[in-house]
Amino acid sequence: MPSPKHVVERVQTGVRLEKRLLKVLKGLAEYLDLSLGDLLEGIALHALENEPPFKAATLEKIADLRKIYELDLRAGDSHQLREK
Repeated sequence: MPSPKHVVERVQTGVRLEKRLLKVLKGLAEYLDLSLGDLLEGIALHALENEPPFKAATLEKIADLRKIYELDLRAGDSHQLREK
């Protein structure tokens, strides 16, 4: 059972993501047996502490998922994406 300091209140949010990126994230969440929300929380918490969120084996799986879903976007593309 979580300690009281780890009890949180979660809210529903409507977030728009690039379609292929979402597919990779959903595939990774499934692979890690996590919900998409738990995966995103973990990534965000690691990023806020400037810590890498994934180990080498997970990065290999991410590379596989990127190929499957043809995700060619990189970190440098963030904040430069435009919709059709």
